Amino acid sequence: MNSGKPTPRRSCPKADTQPQSVSANHRSPSKKGVPSKAWTGRLTEPTHELVERFTSSLPFDRQLFEYDILGSLAHCQALEKAKILTRAERRALVRGLERVRDELRENRFPFADSDEDIHMAVERRLTELVGPVGGKLHTGRSRNDQVTLDLRLYLRDHLQTLESRIQDLQRAFLGQAREHLNVIIPGYTHLQRAQPVSLAHHFLAYVEMLERDNARVRDTLKRVNVMPLGSGALAGNNYPIDRAFIAKLLEFPALTRNSLDGVSDRDYVAETLGVLAIIMMHLSRLSEELVLWASSEFSFVDLPDGFCTGSSMLPQKKNPDVPELVRGKTGRVYGHLLSIMTTLKGLPLSYNRDLQEDKEPLFDAMGTVLESLVVYAELIRRLRIRRDVLSAAAGSGVLLATELADYLVNKGVPFREAHGIVGQLVRYCIERRMEWHNLSLADLRAASPRFSKDALRFLTIEGAVDRKAQTGGTSRKQVTRQMNAWEARLAKKLKT
Repeated sequence: MNSGKPTPRRSCPKADTQPQSVSANHRSPSKKGVPSKAWTGRLTEPTHELVERFTSSLPFDRQLFEYDILGSLAHCQALEKAKILTRAERRALVRGLERVRDELRENRFPFADSDEDIHMAVERRLTELVGPVGGKLHTGRSRNDQVTLDLRLYLRDHLQTLESRIQDLQRAFLGQAREHLNVIIPGYTHLQRAQPVSLAHHFLAYVEMLERDNARVRDTLKRVNVMPLGSGALAGNNYPIDRAFIAKLLEFPALTRNSLDGVSDRDYVAETLGVLAIIMMHLSRLSEELVLWASSEFSFVDLPDGFCTGSSMLPQKKNPDVPELVRGKTGRVYGHLLSIMTTLKGLPLSYNRDLQEDKEPLFDAMGTVLESLVVYAELIRRLRIRRDVLSAAAGSGVLLATELADYLVNKGVPFREAHGIVGQLVRYCIERRMEWHNLSLADLRAASPRFSKDALRFLTIEGAVDRKAQTGGTSRKQVTRQMNAWEARLAKKLKT
């Protein structure tokens, strides 16, 4: 027989999905406007059916059921330890909770009209299954500390899933970097061609961004992974419940230290949404580059057909729908961050019903980001690089101008003077519609007598790339070192 000890879930079974509707199983009242028959002793009239529907969070918080039952199993253990439950009562509650969990997992849970949220639905069904002892489960806890426990358990799972998804996208970029180490592209500032860089170096820039995202995920997890159960409604509880025991069962390394803060804190939700917004910002920057690079004006890359759509009217179109949608969804995630910040800014201590509005934006943002990471990892793996176009782009124009300025500096010319001399050469090429690499030694010496024959060696893109050999530079030797380091690092994470 199961002892009732909860087993923390290492990953959420629906980590990549959006909140599910309960309309199929949730029975609606047959008569509109008829008050519910369920009410508490303090109130003189039952909750109106319109209010029940307005205040219900069941359509979105039902996805917390695994965590709600996990927390309840731990609470059962603590109640027995405190001698509030007998062993037989605890065993009955555990069996009932496991049956409820099975019904919810198998989508055969009989929701009732009076189910205000997933917590009340579970308790109501538990009592139907085990009898009056089901009413003892809520001893020493409130929905206020119960819901924040569920939310923290949810986030602990999902943040770990998020870290894994980010690493998967990093591996996709590393694969492309390794394959295209010798491909040189124009690097841009202000969307104007600036200096040549290796394509691998460009891809590694996204690996770096994503690593910072993962660092933020791990840091947020430290503040999420704190156990609030035992805070009660706001002041704690009157029972000898061992909170440290519950924390150990649920593998929380720390407890909340103030009951008022414990039930009303949603900083961790706001922080998570901030992290998710930054991740989407990085993905949106990637989206913008892919949209540009896949256009006819650039033609640097070819997006896989399976990640694009055609036009309902224009037969020639191949639309970059995935990058555009990720770019568009970024605004939605930003909106969710603003939503929670606005909800929290005016709340007095401690719990207020406004906090029910924390879940929909969080669930939607988390699902959006997880899905975006998954689709982008596969797209990047299948991205086709148009080497011929990139080679032509990197070899044209005046990408090597700074190389000549640096050459003059090495000959003793002050940089500002060297900058002006090379600027004159740039204008000379533009006026004559002349490619930079076609400059002769005579052309160079006409601009400055400091140019010698060895200056011509500075007019190759390979040399320009490989001279940037310091840490963080675009030289192929340095980029190879970075790729090797990243591959070892991510392989180690994969094993853990």
